[in-house]
Amino acid sequence: MQTNKAIIIGSGVGGMATAIRMAVQGFEVSVYEKNLGPGGKITAFEKDGFHFDAGPSLFTQPQNIEELFSLAQEPIQEYFNYQALPIACKYFYENGKVVQAYTDTDKFVQELKEQLSEEPKKVIAYLKESEKIFDNIGTIFLNNSLHKVKTWFNKRIISALSATRFGYLFNTLNHHNNKHFSSPETVQLFNRFATYNGSNPYKAPAMLSLIPHLEQNLGTFYPKGGMISITNALYNLAIKKGVRFFFNSPVQLIIQHKAVAKGVVVSNENIMAEVVISNVDVYFTYKNLLGNYVKAKKILKQERSSSAIIFYWGINKSFPQLQLHNIFFSKDYKTEFDNIFIYKKISSDPTVYINITSKIESSMCPEGKENWFVMVNAPANTGQDWNQLKVTLRNDILIKLSRMLGENIEPLIVTEHTLDPVQIEEQTDSYMGSLYGTSSNSKLAAFFRHANYSDTIRGLYFCGGSVHPGGGIPLCLKSAKIVSELIADDYKK
Repeated sequence: MQTNKAIIIGSGVGGMATAIRMAVQGFEVSVYEKNLGPGGKITAFEKDGFHFDAGPSLFTQPQNIEELFSLAQEPIQEYFNYQALPIACKYFYENGKVVQAYTDTDKFVQELKEQLSEEPKKVIAYLKESEKIFDNIGTIFLNNSLHKVKTWFNKRIISALSATRFGYLFNTLNHHNNKHFSSPETVQLFNRFATYNGSNPYKAPAMLSLIPHLEQNLGTFYPKGGMISITNALYNLAIKKGVRFFFNSPVQLIIQHKAVAKGVVVSNENIMAEVVISNVDVYFTYKNLLGNYVKAKKILKQERSSSAIIFYWGINKSFPQLQLHNIFFSKDYKTEFDNIFIYKKISSDPTVYINITSKIESSMCPEGKENWFVMVNAPANTGQDWNQLKVTLRNDILIKLSRMLGENIEPLIVTEHTLDPVQIEEQTDSYMGSLYGTSSNSKLAAFFRHANYSDTIRGLYFCGGSVHPGGGIPLCLKSAKIVSELIADDYKK
């Protein structure tokens, strides 16, 4: 009996998860990747004895990865280990206030009361509502294709729709948070969650208030070995299940005949398959791999998500007041987002995120030093002078951190590397360097995200952060599940 073949273009986390699921379904799976190794945005590098995770730094919902190992009937402990964190993030405000976001709800509530005078009952009610939105609405819309009729006949859809209040769609996240909290610092803390999919809390719908549930209620975790261990675990599991990877092998074209996907062209060679799955940004898929400029242009009607500028600093000192995840807030949050999404520039007072994996694993850098991953949200690339922006931003960050930490930071930097939106696009094929494809700044953005399948080319599917349900590791893993289930249904028919 002939085995059906599946080709996956791109080996990001969504592509590898899809490869594993397709292999479990019995497909002969080949993955073609333009880079020299797997992972997409989840890569790592070492410089002068310092180890840096290059991309995503937050790990939530480990059950998405556990599910893959369970499906593949492989023991996860032999591939991947992680630990729960007692503190999700430490927040520093310009007015001198400091908040530790404990993952224990009672401790978190008490912390907000002591540091921000926030009423405990308001915080508890907010987190319970966040859980309710996620359980009743999020689980339906994040785990199923919104573009298939059968989704709307799911028996849980009625409870999901009944739980969807008018305000979740037509009020902004900032409006929603202001209604719930009395402290402006608490509002800013919860507004921050809009950045988890590259959006603006002053434009994005209140539905995004389900995101805190993932971090504060379900917990925040650290994967042993850093985020790159996620890439390594999925890659090794895929290999174990018989998936073949071809690196340094960019796909030139998706072959189609009579509106049916037939395979791909790599190194001017036709490679045929029954199923083609693109883990490439959907804009580039249409523009470069399908030559469909009309469809590519249509995708651009949706606003792109934010991008980032990242400084990787080896610091010649240890800062005991810092945690694994740290946020140094801007004084004027709204102006910061106006600059990013309206004026396409970076605020002179940016919010600065610092991730320090050596806080958990001291082997990540030389003794007595720290590996700082310093990130600022930035607009998608529209032709800005990024070299000049990085010079200015570096200075602004150093002034801010030196002031808020009470120490001159610049002399402590012993090694440095940077990443900007242009480099992000070059390395990961994320159009304009946008980290999450399209933003969620419109009320119905979720419904306008591209589907996980082509409605004009049979046998062509899409996974990853630029399509439904969105960007970020958990959603990319969910897109893999949606795609594999769509293909399973199509093959039953």
